Amino acid sequence: MSNSVLDRAAQTDHPVLDVLAGRWSPRAYEAEAPIDEAKLASALEAARWSPSASNSQPWRFIVARRGSAAHHGIHSTLVGFNQTWAGDAAVLIVAVAEVAGADGAPISHAVYDLGQAVAHLSVQAHHDGLHVHQMSGFDAAQVSETFGLDERLAPMTVLALGEIGDAARLPEVLQERETAPRVRRPLADTVLVNV
Repeated sequence: MSNSVLDRAAQTDHPVLDVLAGRWSPRAYEAEAPIDEAKLASALEAARWSPSASNSQPWRFIVARRGSAAHHGIHSTLVGFNQTWAGDAAVLIVAVAEVAGADGAPISHAVYDLGQAVAHLSVQAHHDGLHVHQMSGFDAAQVSETFGLDERLAPMTVLALGEIGDAARLPEVLQERETAPRVRRPLADTVLVNV
């Protein structure tokens, strides 16, 4: 494994938890490592206990292990750029928002709550030594068709999850991204009002 990807902790301007500073989204996954089922269950459990407006829990997950037809089905919905690396991940997960209730009434906070659930999943996974990379480059309609999702369930993102692999196995352009310095815009440009 390349040492250049082992320590990717963010250089924060203010103290944050180590697990938050250390969390990042790799593209190099260990293609032979099976998923640690206990760690996967803990990540999903963290998502289950994330905050939810009125405890409505408008999130669902499609969890597919490498080698399964479901993993292949999800992988086939990814844009070509993501297909070049995501298939090595031990697990592909589709994060799904329940955008309307059983009565058809819109759930206005569904996407927000799903985002919180995925954040909790990502932090727990990182704490346990797994890595998550979220992708918006996929065909949501194809996912819905493949898995027979009701129109109330909207696929929002695909997550690759697994053990980190060797960045040297990636195409050159992705190797550069994998090892480039991590940057974020300044906090002052993010906070609109702070009085």
